[in-house]
Amino acid sequence: MVTVSFDAGRYVEYYLGNAPSLSTLLVANGVAFLVGVSFYVHSTPTSLADVPTLLYPLFADSPTALALVTLSLATLLPNLGRRRVADAPSNTPLVYLHTFAFVWLVKYGLWTVVALNLHPDQYLGFAGAALWDYWGIVLTHLLFVAEALVIPYYARTTDRALKLALGALLVNDVFDYALGYHPPLRYDPGLVLILATLLLSVGAVAAADRLFDRPERFDPLAPGGGS
Repeated sequence: MVTVSFDAGRYVEYYLGNAPSLSTLLVANGVAFLVGVSFYVHSTPTSLADVPTLLYPLFADSPTALALVTLSLATLLPNLGRRRVADAPSNTPLVYLHTFAFVWLVKYGLWTVVALNLHPDQYLGFAGAALWDYWGIVLTHLLFVAEALVIPYYARTTDRALKLALGALLVNDVFDYALGYHPPLRYDPGLVLILATLLLSVGAVAAADRLFDRPERFDPLAPGGGS
């Protein structure tokens, strides 16, 4: 009997620790970010033009997730060839950046899949625009989750960062549903989608709590300097 061993860490180390592959991933994220921004620019009935500039990150959820993970991955560039990806330096700003990147990717990657499948009759198809409107969007957003799972390999978090991330996600939920700035859909979001969104906010932070290591240094943003 042949046993196949799959060492995910080895592949993550190789892919993120080499300039060509890491640069390709950053470029791909940048292109996806621009595609996402274009969607929100041309969306109806609400577009970026209807939202105050400072609130763009709360409205354009997927582009925000892509911007955060691109910044997170870009912090690995100065360490290429100098140290292992798993040993990337950590400090307080990076702890918050990596934590926010992870939870935003997980939440809005899964949110999109849930939202489209609550009313599949509005999206599902096998020809024409439906190939992108359903299959393309579902696949690309599932890749959000796959990309998020590499972040804990090189990142750390703290209790304070997790609490702040949860607070930010819940503020985004209030912005989306209480104020009516949820991502454009082909149907009116009801109670089921709102509850699913809240569960995804909590679930994304719970996943981060489980998957991330904690740094041994203190968190100066926490009360009393503790993590």
